[in-house]
Amino acid sequence: MRKLILILFFFLLNGCALNNLFVGGEIDKVTIVKHTPYMKFHRAYFSRDQLQTIRDNKKYLFLYNAKNNDVGVLLHKKNQFVLYNMSNPNQKPMTINANKKTQYLYALKSFKQKGFKTIKSLASVGYTVSISQKRYKGIKTLLIKTKEYSRLLKLYKKAIRTYNANNIRRIKTRLPKSLILDYYKQYEKRANTRAQRLQLKIIANKLHIKPPYIIEIKSKKNTAKKQSTIKTIDSSTTTKNKNPTIIKEKSLVAPIKIEPSTLPSSDKPYAYYLHQASLEELSAYIANSATKNSLSSDQYDTLRHRKSLLQEEKLFNEGSLEELIAAYKINKNPKYKKRIMSLMKMKQETN
Repeated sequence: MRKLILILFFFLLNGCALNNLFVGGEIDKVTIVKHTPYMKFHRAYFSRDQLQTIRDNKKYLFLYNAKNNDVGVLLHKKNQFVLYNMSNPNQKPMTINANKKTQYLYALKSFKQKGFKTIKSLASVGYTVSISQKRYKGIKTLLIKTKEYSRLLKLYKKAIRTYNANNIRRIKTRLPKSLILDYYKQYEKRANTRAQRLQLKIIANKLHIKPPYIIEIKSKKNTAKKQSTIKTIDSSTTTKNKNPTIIKEKSLVAPIKIEPSTLPSSDKPYAYYLHQASLEELSAYIANSATKNSLSSDQYDTLRHRKSLLQEEKLFNEGSLEELIAAYKINKNPKYKKRIMSLMKMKQETN
């Protein structure tokens, strides 16, 4: 009994709470919270009692092992630098003895030799991290959670890069858009065809981000049904009379009433400007103030989008070498690079 009292008194003198005796196995240990084929969720509670600042007023530093795709968290305890592997809970913590002469840069150099290096962004390798201060069973702790999506991130990047959503259609695990949004935006700018934009729309919907704008193409069958009038000629009357009788049937679609003052000056239909008008015609039509008043916002935006596509097409086919180089610096489109190389070769041959 006397020995037990002495042991308890010893722990109290060293600043240890009684709870440490019972939850010691749960503190300073990485545990698995959830594992799925496309996501790994790990968590660790680290006691804050002996943690010291490493740099920038932070008491932790993340390191990354590219070979194993492992993330480690570096902590500076009283007499040691300790690296915990947040990706592999079964791996024992790696330690380096610390003293007044041992700086964290020395520790970084030592862990670098073991494959762990500093990294600017864990998101670039498919990790999300959250850090918070929590009390765990009465103990002040630093709670660190990591979620790994590296496999899922590769699948999404391939789907976006190839404009093919087949491999991610049935995946239910949701990829955080913060990991992929910048990458998606790059390829959205490069999408030149309707088919590419349709694939990006599927991907965007799964990521819960705004999908690209797509021009709707009406089928011939629907166009035929929406003709406003049908004219029929009585063949018998035609043979007997030079002026055939024309029978006008009722309109199949209710006419839209538009005030004369809002009608654009052009007498050509909207479909003409959507599919056939040249860049010059379309630009003049859009510039007309009456056009915007007579069209719905979706129709007007569709025409503006077609105008930008025509401008891009004109630049690609007729633009000078300097103009194409300037455009390539912005869009990074491979076809522009190919076009630039072709023009440069032609220029060399002519010289």
